[in-house]
Amino acid sequence: MRFRQSIEEYLKNSTLHGARFIVDKDASWLERIFWGICLIASWYASWLLIKASLAAFENNAISFVVESSYRDWDTNFPAIIVCESKNMDRIQEVAEQLWGADHDFTLEEVLSEIAFFRGESYHTVHECGGDDSTATCFYSNFSYYAQLVRSSCVDSIRSCEWNNKPFECCKYFQRMETELGICYAINSMQAGKNNGPKLNMYSNRYTGPGSLKMELLTEATVFILGTEEVPTLVTPKTDFLVVGPYISFVRFVSKRDIENDEAIRETSVHQRNCRFPDENILDVHRYYSYSACTVQCRKDRQIELCNCSSHLSPNSPDWQLCNMDGLECLNRNYEDLSVIIAKWSRRRGRKGLVCDCLPSCTEVDITTVHDSKDNIYGHQNPVSKIEVALIELPTERYKRNLVRGKLDLVVSIGGTTGLFVGASLLSFVEIIYYATIRPYTTYVHEKQRQQGLNTGH
Repeated sequence: MRFRQSIEEYLKNSTLHGARFIVDKDASWLERIFWGICLIASWYASWLLIKASLAAFENNAISFVVESSYRDWDTNFPAIIVCESKNMDRIQEVAEQLWGADHDFTLEEVLSEIAFFRGESYHTVHECGGDDSTATCFYSNFSYYAQLVRSSCVDSIRSCEWNNKPFECCKYFQRMETELGICYAINSMQAGKNNGPKLNMYSNRYTGPGSLKMELLTEATVFILGTEEVPTLVTPKTDFLVVGPYISFVRFVSKRDIENDEAIRETSVHQRNCRFPDENILDVHRYYSYSACTVQCRKDRQIELCNCSSHLSPNSPDWQLCNMDGLECLNRNYEDLSVIIAKWSRRRGRKGLVCDCLPSCTEVDITTVHDSKDNIYGHQNPVSKIEVALIELPTERYKRNLVRGKLDLVVSIGGTTGLFVGASLLSFVEIIYYATIRPYTTYVHEKQRQQGLNTGH
């Protein structure tokens, strides 16, 4: 009975429009039904609009626009990452150190596969796996033998120039662990240490388009990526150069950046559908990027299938790295680990790796505009000359803007409830008041009144 009285009192005194007519004693049943229907319809319409506002806030809070005010931009040069891909002289030298001058030359193929591991290890498994293995084979600690073969920075890169100004190569080309082995990178967030020296590689209308030149002393793959990206086993062919001795390579690229509104940081990862580099959830690399995420995805799948990961897995503890049994397992599952496919491809029976990786919020669009290569056989040493340059300063860039923030959501919900039911924040406070404080004070006053009547008798 008291509960019913509380509800009637709330409806009679509520600031919600139309509520008092439902409990008005002077109103007929027809009037009460009419106002009840109006209230239900208003609340229902209000809920539909609030639901739509919440959906828009979650799924359509971000917009992309193209900016063209290029006069004021500082354009950062792409990261250039040099990964040695072959070095038979070094392999022969290490093989002689390990097994002597009269060693079995098939072991050099094993050493090459270990040092430049790309997911397959046919010679290693054939020569060193099973009961017929050679006594001189090694069966674990593969990362140690890979490092014996791989060239140092000073043995890989020399004669560096930025905008035709020489600089010390290995001061700025810093060591970088990748799933392709040890590489050397300049202008990359993922390479070296946080306090390592950085070369100013920004271009603007005062400096003109940036240009990087260098000479390589080994056969290598030169990756041209965004500053947060990393080389992987599945990096698109358009993003790297395969270079060899006595050839001069020139590549001109164009670059489009993505600029983020400051308010984008306030949104959730789900809303913007991307991650900033410092929002890292990976253990293989220091900063997040799509390519770094795929490396983590491959490592996790390797551990799931073989209970170990590749000996070249970046930043991995020794106990996680594969021995010979693990290497055989990786070789058996090569098709499942080497290609990244969509989820629907897996359902159709296609082999490959399904990775749920978001793009980076600072991802850039780098496009090759012109490639050329010339022979330089007259050169004294077997080197390759590389030039990577911006063909022009960018005239456009993408801008990610926040169109529905938290304040916009509050205003939308407040406007909807005000329009349809005449409610404000205090209207909802009234519900709490009439459900808690008001019944208690009414009970106390009633008890005091009863005590007064009893004392009067």
